[in-house]
Amino acid sequence: MGSATTCSRWVGVLDATHFRADCMQKPFPSDAAPLGGPVSEDCLYLNIWRPVSAAKAKSPSLPVMVWICGGGFVNGGSSPAIYSGEPIAKQGVVVISFNYRLGRFGTFDTRSFSGSDVKSEKSANYGIEDQVAALRWVHDHIAEFGGDPQRVTVVGESAGGVSVHMLLTSPKAGDLFSQAVIQSGAEGGMRGSSSEAARGEAKAFARAQGILPDDPNALAKLKALPASAVLGDLNMMALFSPPAGPKTFSSPFPDGELIAPALDVYKTGKFRHIPMIVGATSADLGGPDGFMIAGAERVASLLSKEDVPVYKYKFSYVSSSSEASGVQGAAHATDIPFFMGTVDARYGTATSQRDREAAVEANARLVNFIRTGDPSVEGADEWPRYTSSAPCVLDFAADGSRHVSCR
Repeated sequence: MGSATTCSRWVGVLDATHFRADCMQKPFPSDAAPLGGPVSEDCLYLNIWRPVSAAKAKSPSLPVMVWICGGGFVNGGSSPAIYSGEPIAKQGVVVISFNYRLGRFGTFDTRSFSGSDVKSEKSANYGIEDQVAALRWVHDHIAEFGGDPQRVTVVGESAGGVSVHMLLTSPKAGDLFSQAVIQSGAEGGMRGSSSEAARGEAKAFARAQGILPDDPNALAKLKALPASAVLGDLNMMALFSPPAGPKTFSSPFPDGELIAPALDVYKTGKFRHIPMIVGATSADLGGPDGFMIAGAERVASLLSKEDVPVYKYKFSYVSSSSEASGVQGAAHATDIPFFMGTVDARYGTATSQRDREAAVEANARLVNFIRTGDPSVEGADEWPRYTSSAPCVLDFAADGSRHVSCR
């Protein structure tokens, strides 16, 4: 849907020193990671940070981190400053981030519509297809940038964490990565997402645009809609406070081809048994017993029963400025700048020395996991594996310390 974009080859040297547009979306005012630039349908770009040493390396040997941003599959992009790969790249890691289509551009089931000479798409999960395509590009080309395609760690938060679940259990992701980090990824699916629901939601959107689903030219009319009509007022607000009337958008859903129900796959054991980090923040969405915190616990338990090397965390640290404002508990997504090492970009002049020290600790754990598959750091508190007999959790505590608890 939306207008087609014709691409042509550039002449000379391509300026790749700045971010290109993020994917179509309506900004979400309270987003903790505001976009760094404009949005466009022409948005499927990938970003690379590499150490200076990578240019001099004779053979590709550096570990690779691939970042998948969150945003409820309706917001988000690779341009926010807190997603910068520079701090991690400086530690000897090749870092990748990319955009993937969102909202109705990313998930829309056209398979129930007629279209005269216009063919329906084979899949409805375009955004997840974008993610697989990006990972395949990394697998095929990252060696040219000094990265080892056999040492790729995928890291995702919120919708990005849900995406990691989907990629882990997808029959099409193959051997495109060797480790995974799931931050606030719940149980690997969006609530209410199903093939049946997606078809109904697509028809409801068509009707809202004055297009009858049984119109023989329905599909052609949908594809002719301008991008502004496809976007509408859709953003994360619609996830938490849906407008009245039929739902007119879909989140990625199990389709029997690209996406499988993650929990069901974990229970069968028929997924890639690779080292993983799983966790959530202390005041995550849904509260202590909600889908983020309880979901991380359930996933860690299932993975450990399959003897997967899994490391579980709880992020309780609250930035100094947030604490001074009376905030209690670490809210959803507040762990990102600490693991990424970008707290100054997030908190600016309000960043305290305690914040920076907490970021050094969290970032070191992530980087060591990317390098070795083990997030423990020499000279610091051990981060033991989560197992059925010893379900251990590392808590990045509110005061900046770290505590391991094993039930």
